[in-house]
Amino acid sequence: MSRPEIVRARAPLRLGLAGGGTDVSPYCDIYGGQVVNATIARYAYAELAPGEDNACLLRSLDQGCSMRLAGPEPAQAVPALVLHQAVYRHMIERYHGGKPLALTFSTRSDAPAGSGLGSSSTMVVAMIHAFSVYLALNLGAHEIAELAFHIERVVCGLQGGRQDQFAAAYGGFNFMTFPSGGGADIAPLDVPVALTRELASSLILCYTGMSRASAQIINDQSENIRQGASAALEATHALKLEAASMRHCLLAGDMQGIVASMQTGWENKKKLARSVSNTHIDAMYAAALQAGALAGKVSGAGGGGFMMFLAPAGRRAMVGRALADMGGQVSRCRFDEAGSTAWRVGAGVSDDALQAAPA
Repeated sequence: MSRPEIVRARAPLRLGLAGGGTDVSPYCDIYGGQVVNATIARYAYAELAPGEDNACLLRSLDQGCSMRLAGPEPAQAVPALVLHQAVYRHMIERYHGGKPLALTFSTRSDAPAGSGLGSSSTMVVAMIHAFSVYLALNLGAHEIAELAFHIERVVCGLQGGRQDQFAAAYGGFNFMTFPSGGGADIAPLDVPVALTRELASSLILCYTGMSRASAQIINDQSENIRQGASAALEATHALKLEAASMRHCLLAGDMQGIVASMQTGWENKKKLARSVSNTHIDAMYAAALQAGALAGKVSGAGGGGFMMFLAPAGRRAMVGRALADMGGQVSRCRFDEAGSTAWRVGAGVSDDALQAAPA
């Protein structure tokens, strides 16, 4: 089979707008979950380039590490490359008859690990999409997302929710439901253009300066549900209802309703587990509101990573300064509507271009 010299892919990171936590087991297995999210113009990138000697060289350009896989023999584990290895093994076993591929398999991301933007799952989606084009598999968005979930959550046993893979694969604003019987239903939201522009001009992203181990936070949350902790369970039910409210507000162009939904969602999110927030996050939140922000929350599981705030245009600068004074790294937000994409690159283009690819 004739293959391109190089295949590149990128998948967008996401903001969890409402319902985050209801897509995590065991809650969604018992009650079903629903979330609203939106993808942003920050990406995870993957690249497949020609290799040598029927071996695959795995590289994380962010982490500055690499490992070589040759044949079926087990390789010494490199923690930062666990997902790379799992994706490569799964794709050749399922779609290439178990035969090794001579590749250099590289990745990078616009967000640090533990960002709360779904970076790990988004990276897996980009990896799979690159293999889909390289092996001419023509996998659809839902297939890519389901395969990414299987590799990350089942094969690698990494804890997390169900929304990130589907957000990265589909892109845009989505209302997602996860029935108790399994599966995922993805409903793209036709948000009015004027509202997306207003949201983009109002949103402030702030990296708290703290990475976090989302697995432990999710474990705490899941354990509270297993033990029937009433406060956590009631809060998760409320978050599920809030996703429906956020969906309605987005479709109706109701900015005031979005602000109220985000305020309520954050208060309930903090009740899922004590590790969701901490004194530094609480202080940053208070400082942002005092400077004029209308609402805010942590994106993802909590404990650190990125926070998002909504602020009137005239207060953005003051909110940004208040967050920067507390060590936050502030940036604007643009939305991405395209979802994961992959493309072939002609011969003669160096794979080192991946490292310098524009965000």
